[in-house]
Amino acid sequence: MGAVELLSSVLPAPVVAVACVSDDDAGPLHPSEEPAVERAVESRRAEFTTGRSCARSALASLGAPVAAVPVGEKRAPVWPDGVVGSITHTRGFRGAAVAWRSVVRSVGIDAEAHDALPDGVLDAVSSESERAGLARLSAASPEVSWDRLLFSAKESVYKTWFPLTGRWLGFEEAELEPSPDGTFLARLLVQGPVVDGAVVSSFSGRWAVEGGILVTAIALPAR
Repeated sequence: MGAVELLSSVLPAPVVAVACVSDDDAGPLHPSEEPAVERAVESRRAEFTTGRSCARSALASLGAPVAAVPVGEKRAPVWPDGVVGSITHTRGFRGAAVAWRSVVRSVGIDAEAHDALPDGVLDAVSSESERAGLARLSAASPEVSWDRLLFSAKESVYKTWFPLTGRWLGFEEAELEPSPDGTFLARLLVQGPVVDGAVVSSFSGRWAVEGGILVTAIALPAR
């Protein structure tokens, strides 16, 4: 399974995904994107540039204007009018996903190296009940880095939440329940946003692992 196929596997059909595994073919940044990395080290600049190249390719495939995707509030990407999207990058993987807002209200993706979290990180990003659930999953399916999956899924939760609210969401404000079947449920522990006239109290997502890369994604459909 290639990078695009891996990312597409966790997203519904209305969402267009583009991904790559190197920075070799990244195009130049738009002037409005430059300020985000003007003082960055070369590795950070490379991953940012490739992420924006993936985003422009995804916009083109969607049929949307291939515009700049500058960094906005709280470092969230700023998409063309009528488009929702998300960008991710980690060691050996860069990707972007976009959709029409009329079909998908918000999308969040995250990619991580598929290995255990550094010591102490899990305690900082999870509750006692979440850790108990991960222990059960690890006993049944030790081949999956469940702690990394929880971290990644919460990143996808935040990326989905922020465009709907414009507010921060802490790791402790969503309770995650991953499942071995490639899905996860994130219950919001704070007041959720009103979308299409209804309060959103949880997000459903998908996850997959291939070639040492773990990806998670959420796409909130229009009602």
